[in-house]
Amino acid sequence: MNKVHDATSSYIKDNIPDFSSGDSVAVDVKVREGNKERIQRFEGVVIARHRKNGLDGTFTVRKVTNGIGVERIFPIQSPMIEAINVKRRGKVRRSKLNYLKNVTGSKAARIEEKR
Repeated sequence: MNKVHDATSSYIKDNIPDFSSGDSVAVDVKVREGNKERIQRFEGVVIARHRKNGLDGTFTVRKVTNGIGVERIFPIQSPMIEAINVKRRGKVRRSKLNYLKNVTGSKAARIEEKR
């Protein structure tokens, strides 16, 4: 295991904030269209973290736009992620919030803020 850790430690980003399921985050993603590059912001609630540490860690963000739920899975160590900003800490009792997929309307935003 130490050889794997030594080989991958040089690729791991240091500027990743500590966040977990239930937190509201804004992810700035680099989008390349033709030969232009711009930053696109995706704001929503983190509903899952997969493999929290390491190069293969991902997190899933869900938001509701015009009544349609949109989910995106982001690799944490991706060079396309410019920044991850934690807007609000959520108080939840589950690590995977898949039940939010079935909830509609304002009930999806009913996650209490952590004090």
